[in-house]
Amino acid sequence: MDIQTASALHRLRLISVPEALSFPALLIFGSVLSRVSDIDYLMMPLGILHGILFVIYAIFLLDVWNKAKWPAKKVALFFLFALLPFGGLYGDKLLKRDEADSVIAARAREAAQA
Repeated sequence: MDIQTASALHRLRLISVPEALSFPALLIFGSVLSRVSDIDYLMMPLGILHGILFVIYAIFLLDVWNKAKWPAKKVALFFLFALLPFGGLYGDKLLKRDEADSVIAARAREAAQA
């Protein structure tokens, strides 16, 4: 794996956790609190924050698709993770495992060349 692909995967990992946590925060603190109490000022900032994080996640996912040459099914799965509350946490776990596997494979290639 080249440095650009590894960097794209790392960026996707970095954004997946905040994006995964922003959606439940929007649902809980924005929607629920605005319905059961007079606290309705959280909906707009949480919605904007989640929207920005979602768009960044989608852009980074497209970048990974382009650089890592992922199959469309894998890209669709990671996009589905962004739509589910806490789904990005599982996606981060999968990305972390892939990242570790690629590091092991790169070290094995270096050892074989030496």
